[in-house]
Amino acid sequence: MASLKHVFAHFAARVSEWAGKPVIFILALLSVIVWGLTGPIFDFSETWQLVINTGTTIITFLMVFLLQNAQTRDTRAIQAKLNELILTSAAENRFVGIENLDEEDLKHLDRLVEKAAKSRGDEAEGDQRENKPSAKSPVKQKRRRIVSAAPSNSDQ
Repeated sequence: MASLKHVFAHFAARVSEWAGKPVIFILALLSVIVWGLTGPIFDFSETWQLVINTGTTIITFLMVFLLQNAQTRDTRAIQAKLNELILTSAAENRFVGIENLDEEDLKHLDRLVEKAAKSRGDEAEGDQRENKPSAKSPVKQKRRRIVSAAPSNSDQ
C-alpha cells in the first residue's frame, strides 16, 4: 500500500507540474478551437456537444484529485520548513502547529500578532526619535555612528 501511495504521489506531482506549463494551456485552447471549427461539419449536433462536455468533465474531475494531492503535500512541506525555522529561531514555539486551529482561533491569533507588530513598530519609532540605534537597520546604525563621530561645528 505504501508503494502505491508513493507511485500516486509521484504521478500527481508530475502531472500537476506538467499541467501548469503554458504549452499545455495552448494545446487545450487549440483543442477547443478545433472542436468549435468542426461544429458546422457535424451540424452542431448533440453528439458534437457531448464530446467536449464529456472530455472536459472527465479531465476536470481527475485533475481535481491530482492537484489537491500535490497542493496538500506542498503545504505540509512548507509547514515543516516553517516549523523548523520557528524552532531554530527566536520566534515563539507556540506558533508550531497553528495550521490545525479552526478559523476563529486563527483570526484571533492574527489580531494578536498584528497588535504585537503595531506595538513593536511604535517602540521602534520612539527609539528613532530618541536617536537610539535600532536593531532593524544596521546601515542606519553605522551612519549614526559616523555622523556622531564626526566633529561638529561647536567642537572646532
